[in-house]
Amino acid sequence: MTVQRIMGIETEYGVLRPGDQRTTPMVLSGLVVRAYANDVGLNAAQSRWDYSDESPLRDQRGYDIAREVAHESQLTDDIDPSFANVVLKNGARLYVDHAHPEYSSPEVTTPRDAVAYDRAGEVIMRRTAALLADDEDGPTQLYKNNTDGQGASYGTHENYLLRRDVPWARVVAGMTPFFVARQVVTGSGRVGIGTESERAGFQLTQRADFFEAEVGLETTLKRPIINTRDEPHADHRKYRRLHVIVGDANHADVANLLKMGMTSLVLGALEDEALPRIVLARPVTSMRAVSHDLTLAEPLDLVDGRAMSALDILEAYRDATHTWWQRRGDDPVEEQTREVFEHWGRVLGGLRRDPMSLAADLDWVAKKSVMEAFMTRHDVGWDDPRLRALDIQWSDVRADKGLFHTFERAGRFTRVVSDEDVARAVVEPPRDTRAWLRGKSIEAFGSDVASASWDGMVYRTRQPSSYTRIRLPEPLAGSAEQTRGWFDADVAHLIAQVGPDLVVE
Repeated sequence: MTVQRIMGIETEYGVLRPGDQRTTPMVLSGLVVRAYANDVGLNAAQSRWDYSDESPLRDQRGYDIAREVAHESQLTDDIDPSFANVVLKNGARLYVDHAHPEYSSPEVTTPRDAVAYDRAGEVIMRRTAALLADDEDGPTQLYKNNTDGQGASYGTHENYLLRRDVPWARVVAGMTPFFVARQVVTGSGRVGIGTESERAGFQLTQRADFFEAEVGLETTLKRPIINTRDEPHADHRKYRRLHVIVGDANHADVANLLKMGMTSLVLGALEDEALPRIVLARPVTSMRAVSHDLTLAEPLDLVDGRAMSALDILEAYRDATHTWWQRRGDDPVEEQTREVFEHWGRVLGGLRRDPMSLAADLDWVAKKSVMEAFMTRHDVGWDDPRLRALDIQWSDVRADKGLFHTFERAGRFTRVVSDEDVARAVVEPPRDTRAWLRGKSIEAFGSDVASASWDGMVYRTRQPSSYTRIRLPEPLAGSAEQTRGWFDADVAHLIAQVGPDLVVE
């Protein structure tokens, strides 16, 4: 009945140190994490992530994948402890995810907060790039993008909690056409067609060419449109976590807000069986077709013999979710829900009339307009190699180098969250979720936090010397309101305050 939902964004950043052929991306990513951690007074070498409740091989379809047949990239609960990892004071996690530094935002309850905490990750990476600018081996460069244009792809993943009693088959059926269609809004734009940019051209998204399956557990091989990992990081009896791997890294606030807000609304309507019945005949083929189609008019075949464009599908989903929302009523964040619906309708109208009118709102439109201006000025086509360089430069996190940031300073983009909102998100956790307890524990108790995870904290207690684990199966437990006064003394005082919504072990 609202955009309100537990959600968050994980972003793997591209990392590069030009001219350095010795340092692997994994080692370089570790330097990034440790540099920021040390700068803000956190010890990345001593931080430990608690993997005890993680189950990366559990599938939503009701079975577990055997560890001996799983690809190593799927074993996210078996990470080398020497890898840099730190829980930040804002409740986020900053760590090395294989060959990339990853910023996983704290869990929030609204799309606006999701945008603010995602932007906080950009600020953190920008600060880190500055810290490493004068390294004797050369500056480290960081990019908020999803491909290097040479065959490598890395993710920007979204996470949403939904009710466990919703059948998984309904999730697949309802979300597949939506994810295929929403690219016209959420794509960040890319120079090159094909996984290795084999063909010249421009497409709406950075990720579409890398997807090969409709449904599956993998995230780096045979990437599926619907990921089946069943790891809710919450009470498994009540919640599913939809782990969304099809999205791009967005810079533009409106695109990012719509990515999170539209998806949250669609999930609400899905839970109440209020979505339109649209079944694509060939989802994977359709996903690439949408990304490659700059006219936005490509007809996508449905199994019932009809054809709909991506815009048609998004409009059908908007109509259905808006009707559902009006019927339900009782929205505690009504202003934010209205904001998402208003942007959704306005953007769809703009895409039908003149996509380039949305350069202030959508990443792919803004990037395409800049690329076309360059092509006109230099009388070149999409095969000019300088365009690929500009594509990479667009996502550079440095304020004085990144093209997005250059145009944003010039007032070319619509802002949804303020600089003050973002600055606060860098240092303060969300007040209305368990991220508050996580972040404030890091701030208040430092070395007395033995380890942390999304749904638990392990503390060292001095008298007597031991370890105490607090489980957080309810994402709204551990909020600022609930934990008032818990951080005024020591860890023993905090543990003594724990009530029935939390579990002490």
